This record gives sequence, structure tokens and C-alpha cells, in this order.
Amino acid sequence: MAELPAMIQDLALILVVAGVVTLVFKRLKQPLVLGYIVAGFLVSPHMPYTASVADMANVHLWADIGVMFLLFSLGLDFSFKKILKMGASPIISTITIIFSMSILGMVVGHLFGWSKMDCIFLGGMLAMSSTTIIYKAFDDLGLRQQQFAGLVMSVLILEDILAIVMMVMLSAIASGDNPNGGQMLNSVLKIGFFLVLWLVVGIFAVPLFLRSVRRLINAEVLLIVSLGLCCAMAVFSTKVGFSSAFGAFIMGSILAETVEAERIERLVEPVKNLFGAIFFVSVGMLVDPQILISYALPIAVLVLTILVGQSVLGSFAFMLAGESLKSAMRCGFSMAQIGEFSFIIASLGLSLGVISDFLYPVVVAVSVITTFLTPYMIRFATPAYNALEHRLPSRLIKLMNNLSMSRSETTGRSLWKRLLTQMAINTVVYSILSAAAIALMFTFVLPLTRRMLPGWELHWYANAITGLLTVIVIAPFLRAMVMKKNRSEEWKALWAETGRNRLPLLSTILARVVIAVSFIFYICNYLSRFTPAIMITIGVVLVALIVLSRRIKRNSILMERLFINNLRSRDIEAQVHGRKRPLYEGRLLDRDIHIADFEVPADSQWMGQTLKELALGRKYGVHVSSILRGGRRLNIPDGDSIIFPGDHLRVIGSDQQLGKLQHAIETEVLGEDLELEKREMRLRQLIMGADSPFIGQTLEESGIRSRYGCMVVGLEEGKENLSSISPKRKFQEGDIIWVVGEQEALDSLLRSR
Repeated sequence: MAELPAMIQDLALILVVAGVVTLVFKRLKQPLVLGYIVAGFLVSPHMPYTASVADMANVHLWADIGVMFLLFSLGLDFSFKKILKMGASPIISTITIIFSMSILGMVVGHLFGWSKMDCIFLGGMLAMSSTTIIYKAFDDLGLRQQQFAGLVMSVLILEDILAIVMMVMLSAIASGDNPNGGQMLNSVLKIGFFLVLWLVVGIFAVPLFLRSVRRLINAEVLLIVSLGLCCAMAVFSTKVGFSSAFGAFIMGSILAETVEAERIERLVEPVKNLFGAIFFVSVGMLVDPQILISYALPIAVLVLTILVGQSVLGSFAFMLAGESLKSAMRCGFSMAQIGEFSFIIASLGLSLGVISDFLYPVVVAVSVITTFLTPYMIRFATPAYNALEHRLPSRLIKLMNNLSMSRSETTGRSLWKRLLTQMAINTVVYSILSAAAIALMFTFVLPLTRRMLPGWELHWYANAITGLLTVIVIAPFLRAMVMKKNRSEEWKALWAETGRNRLPLLSTILARVVIAVSFIFYICNYLSRFTPAIMITIGVVLVALIVLSRRIKRNSILMERLFINNLRSRDIEAQVHGRKRPLYEGRLLDRDIHIADFEVPADSQWMGQTLKELALGRKYGVHVSSILRGGRRLNIPDGDSIIFPGDHLRVIGSDQQLGKLQHAIETEVLGEDLELEKREMRLRQLIMGADSPFIGQTLEESGIRSRYGCMVVGLEEGKENLSSISPKRKFQEGDIIWVVGEQEALDSLLRSR
């Protein structure tokens, strides 16, 4: 008999142990991530009393795939539009927390005498709070619908994207012996260039592709196509010097803007769960008990650093962003732990060979301890605020509570600022697209034309053809760069406001013309030996022709409209199906009440009841503003509106009121049927004897259905098929009927005959 490969044996061992351990952790109501880590410790070579994995190389390979799919799923739940709509408050909080915690982590590592790279990576690990663990803690504590929880989740989303950037930066730092400011700036510019390029091209091309094949795609095909795009982007990311995880995240972010995003997220989730579990199990395999004993003091110090640092510095960061003292403390105390991204950063350091072996298990131990303490830290925030309120001067408390940015009147940006910002963004985006198009033409098309036109005498013709094609490709980008926003409302208002604005406005056009001409100049300089004056003249003439061309104008406008439609496709789909948030939501956020969505469970005790019978306003003080059901939305439902399973209720209320409602929805359910096996339906034959009490009675009078809970399905009359029984027909001696019911009901019926 052929021997089973070690890879299959290892996979079986990992999944069986992980399954058993996670069942225990589920029973204890602890995060499953910790269960995976414990399972990894049990199957690791460091545990001599249990079976261990034979080939660690295969496990690490699966773990790398797990990281890729984890970040792909994270990208699917991420939207750059959401970040832009968040405003300055979450951005200020995130940057402050990451900067302060990174510095604090590096200082602690330096005090222990660890190496420079250990300190740098440690700072990155301590700066990353766990999105998964905090979300789970909010869910378990019934706080997910409260306003401060939304603020925390916004910061966590930003932390996740900055963690991706941090991984790229750490890779750049690790690649050089002594990276200087120029190398760091080059890394940042490289990240920005490819990030903008991939997002713009991806949002333009991927939704267009999915839309064209939508009729051919079912669930299976969509899963394969999505994972194929994920892996292709991961490969391309590694080719240009980034990690595969970075590419997977970018592709997830691109797909997040498509109509199919929610379907893809549901389809990918089992794959992510499988490989993600293997990744966290591999994390547990690196935990060495000897290292934990040897580094017990650093572990304890790092735990205190995270608890105190996030509680103090995190609260300060949220206050700096404009939150009240109480809200800031609840947010800061909630983030006092590290999780999955800390493991990913540690794995990056180990794979690059730049951090010490002890750092990984130390960080895992710190994560486990802080994760267990997370619910207690969240609960401790309010008592800590109450204690602080009693000890600080009331004037100081009032001053800090009135600093909230959300309650201050926001002033609109000036016309100049708005116009210049939009022009700068357009110029940067179209410059990146032009540069990428030129690079592709010179890399692929130029060698092809030179092979088709060999010899020095035809070399110039090959260059000329390539140059002309390149100019044609980038012409829509150059025109949009020069002409975009020249007829906007801001431009017209500034032009009409005063004559002094006209020269600066014209200078913005001139500056963009110079940038456009510089691209033509570069093409000519690369492909010809013209003098600079001739190349500049060619550039000016070509840019003028591009601006005046009606066809290029039409193509440029069509491309931009298609991009905007792709970017808005998910919003359009949500609006069509009634899931778009109402416009008045932003006004409610300033007044201690906000909007939350609740789904009625399939086994809810509320189903079939009207809003009047439920009396949600009287019981919980909330208002149901709309009911979303099957793609249709019922606005301002009246008291006679009936609740059905799967309904999405949009409710207005305060944090406390919404918390009570959420608890009621989760607890007022029918529960599981613990005697499910006894409810199996069976078919029995019933013969009417001379002493049967049913003789002379009709089907309704017999009470077979109402009294015994059984149903007569037919009368046997010697035919192949059963005959239906008329409700007025009376049972006679010798009748043979067939009855369906549960076993106990049938037994009761048979005893009565």
C-alpha cells in the first residue's frame, strides 16, 4: 500500500487538532485566533508529549497563502471612498497612535539592549491593534452598534492599510545596510506610484470585465475568477519589488468597488478561513516555552506597555482628533492589544532574516495575554473615566469634552484650495498613467518594431512609429491633465470674482502645459537626437493639437465617465436595492443619536408580529425609520407593518437604546430544537376496525388533525394510487387510510383506534 505523503499527514494533524481546540475556545467564548495559536503550539516540535508536524516547510508555504487570502479578504471589506468620507478625525487618530506606539516600542526594545532591526520591527508590531479581536469583543459585549465602536473600526481600517505600507517600508529598510532619507523617500514614491496606477487601472478594467461576462458567471466561476485575479496581482506585486500580500490587498480593494463584492466576499470566506487557520497555527508552532521562560520580564513589560500606552496615548490621539474625553477613553482602552498584523510583520522579519528568533514567540505571548484582557479593558474605560472625572477640575473636564470636532461648525474650504487640490490630484493621476503607458510602450512595443524593421537604416522609422503610437496612447491623459477643471464652478467663480485672480488661474494652465510638454520631450529625447529647441517645439505643437482635437476630447470624456461609473457602481446598486444610507444620518451623529442596521434572525420570536405589538419605541425608546426586505425598502412603516425573518431594520436611537435593542434581537429567538430526532415525520397505515371511534365521523369530526396532530394523505381502495378523501365522507368499517405524523402522535392515534 502506498505511503501517505507527509504533507497530507501534516494537514490532517493540523486541522484535527485545530478543530478540537477551537471547539473548546468557542465553548469558553474566546477568540478563535487564540485557539489556532494554542493548536499550533500543541503540534509544534517544541511540544514533546504530542504528535508534531513532519515538514515545516509545507506549513510555512500554506501560511504564506493564508496571509495572502487574509489580506485579499481585508481588501474586499475596504473602500478608499470610505476613507475619503471619514474626514480628518480618524486619520489624525491613526497617525498619532501608530507614530507614538512605534516610538514607544522602539524605546522599550532599546532599553532591553535588542538590535536596531529588532527595535524597529517591534515598534511596528506594537502599533497594530487587532481588527478581528476588537470586532469580536464588541460583538460579544453588545457594543458593535454604539457610536464609539464605529470610530474605533474606522481607525482600525486605516491602521490596516497603513500596516500594508509599513510592511513595504520595513522591507525597504531591511534590504539596505544603512538606509538613508533618499532611499526612504524613493520607497514612499514607489509605493504611491504603483498604488495609484493599480487602483486607477484596476477600477477601470476589472468592473468592465466582470460586467461583460456577468451572464456567464455563477458562484463557482466567480470564485475561480476572483482568486485568479488575486494571485495574478500577488505575482505582479512581487515582480515590482513588493510583497504578494500587498498585491492581494490591492486586488481586494479593487473588487470591493464592484457590484459583485459581497458575493465574492461570501465565496472567498471559506478559503480564507482554511488557509488563515493554517497561518495562525503556524504562528503557534514558533512558540518555544524555553524562550517564554527566559523572556518573561520583557513579555510582562511589553504587555504593560501596550495596555498603558494604548489607554493613555490612544485616548490622547482620539481627543486630538476632536472626540470628547469619555468617548476618547472608550476608544483608546478598546485598542489595547495586538493581533494578526503583528504576526504578519513578525513573519516578514523572520523571512527577511533581520530579526532575532526570540522576538516572534515573545510577540505571540504578548498578543495572547492582551487578547484575553481586551474585554476587561473595554469594560474598564467607563469606570476609569468616572474616577478621572472626580479627580480632575470640572472646568478642565468641560473644556476637554467641548473640544469635539463633530460638534464644531465646519467651515467650507476656500475656492482656491478646492480648485488647486482637484487640479493637483488630476495632474498626479494622469502623470502616473502617462508614465506607465510610456514605460509599457518602450518595454514591449519598441523592441517589437525594431525587430520588424531591422538594420540601422530602418532604426529611425521604428523609433518614429513607436513614438507616434506612444503619443496617441497618452493623448487622452495629457488633454485631461491640461483641460480638466478649467471650466469648473470654482474656476468660473474665481474668474468672475476679481481681475487679480485671472493671471494665477492662467498660470495653472501654463504649469500643466509644461508638464504635458515634458512627457513629449522625454519621448523625443529617448527616441531621437533632435536638439532641445526642436523637441520643445514638437512638444508644444503636439500638446496644442491634442487640446484642439475633438476626437481626443470625446475619448477622454468617455474614459473618465466610464471610470466614474465603475467607481460608483456599488453605490448605484445599493441605492437601487434600498441599502443606501439616508442623507440626514450625518446630522444625527452630532446629537448623541445615530442610525444602526439590525437583521431579524430566521428563528426570531418577533416574526409575524406587527410593530404595534412589538412596541419597540415604548420598550427601548428607538424609532424604526425603514424596513429593507428582498431589495425593497418600506420607509416610515406604520404600526400594522409585520416583521418577517431576514428583514433589515434601520433604527434611530442612542447608544444605550440601540444596545438594548440589539440584546433583545439576539436573545428573543426560538432557539435550537434539542429533540430534533424525535420530530421525524413517518407514514403509517390505519385500518378502521369495528370498534374504531372514527366510524361514522367525517374527517373533520374525527379530530385526527386537530386532536392528534396527524394528517390523512389518502384512502386505499385497491388502486395503484391513493384516493383523496372528501371532507364530507364518513369513515366506514374496513376503510384503509394512510396517515403522516410524528412518532408520538402516530402512536397516540393508533392506540385510540
